[in-house]
Amino acid sequence: MPTYSYRCTECDNAFDIKQSFSDATLSECPVCGGVLRKVFSPVGVTFNGGGFYRTDSRPAPKSEGSSSTPAKSETKATPAKTESKPSTPKPSAS
Repeated sequence: MPTYSYRCTECDNAFDIKQSFSDATLSECPVCGGVLRKVFSPVGVTFNGGGFYRTDSRPAPKSEGSSSTPAKSETKATPAKTESKPSTPKPSAS
């Protein structure tokens, strides 16, 4: 049975009550007789099982022997910038 929260608009009396889905909504404050309003709050949800996480939806990794993915030797790597010393010219053998 769900629990509903109510708050009086006149005296700010707040309370929770368990009600069936078929029960009528409360409309009168039991303390002052004022108008009651339902208080809505976020529902706590727990996702259990597969399919709820980013890693569950990723395709399985393919083996390296597969023709659809290039081998590591085929990929173009960009050379890293390194500082090099100026080279000195070598004497030519004549």
